[in-house]
Amino acid sequence: MSRLVIGITGGIGSGKTAVSDRFKALGVTVVDADIASRVIVEPGRPALVAIAEHFGCDVIQADGSLDRAELRRRVFADPDERRWLEQLTHPLINEHIREELEQAESPYAVLVSPLLAETGQSRFCHRILVVDVPEAMLGTVIETLGPRRGDLLDMRNPGKSRVRMRFRVPARGLFGYRSEFLTDPRGEGILHHRFLEYGPWAGPLAGRSRGVLVADREGVAIAYALWNLAERSTLFVEP
Repeated sequence: MSRLVIGITGGIGSGKTAVSDRFKALGVTVVDADIASRVIVEPGRPALVAIAEHFGCDVIQADGSLDRAELRRRVFADPDERRWLEQLTHPLINEHIREELEQAESPYAVLVSPLLAETGQSRFCHRILVVDVPEAMLGTVIETLGPRRGDLLDMRNPGKSRVRMRFRVPARGLFGYRSEFLTDPRGEGILHHRFLEYGPWAGPLAGRSRGVLVADREGVAIAYALWNLAERSTLFVEP
C-alpha cells in the first residue's frame, strides 16, 4: 500500500472527479468508491447473486447485469431493504478499495468517496480536522493548513454562507495552529480536532513564521504564570 492515502469526498457535483483527474494526470493512483460499487455487482460476482435471490429477477437485466434504476426504486422506498443492501455491499466495497490501495505503486494514492466517513472508509486515510468557517475565509484556511500537511477530506456547504471542511493533519502540524485560526477567519470560525489513528511520517513541515514558547527546564508551573498563555495555546503540563 502507498505510504500516504489522501481522501477526497463531497456531494454530487462538488468537483471530486475534477480534482481526482488532476492527480491521475500526474501518475497518482486514484481509487474511486463509486467504481468499486459497480465492480462488486458485476455478473458472476457473489453480491449480484445475493441481490437476485433477495429482490427477485426483476432487478436483473436481460444481459445478466444489475438493473440499478429498479434496485434504487426499491431500496429508497423501503428503509429496511436499503439497510439490507448496505450491509451486503459496504464491506465488499471497502475490501475492494483496500485491495486497490495495496496495489498502488505511486508514492501516494487518492481515495475518492462521497461517503468517506459514513461507510468507515476514512480508516484508510489518518488524523481528521473539522473546520467550520465563513465561505469567504475558505481559501485562507486551506492555504494555511497546506504547509502543515493538511489533506482536505471533505467540504460541505450547509447554507448560511458557511463551509464545513474536514482535514487529515498530523499531530505536529497542529502545533501553534490554534492561535493562527483565531486570526484567519477573523474570529468567526469553529475549530475541533480529534485523534483518528497513528500513521506514517507525513514529511517535513514548513518553518515557523511566528514565535513560540518552549520551556527549557523542568519545574513547578503555577496558575499565575499560565493564566494568559492558556487562552492562546494548548498546554502540555499537569494541573
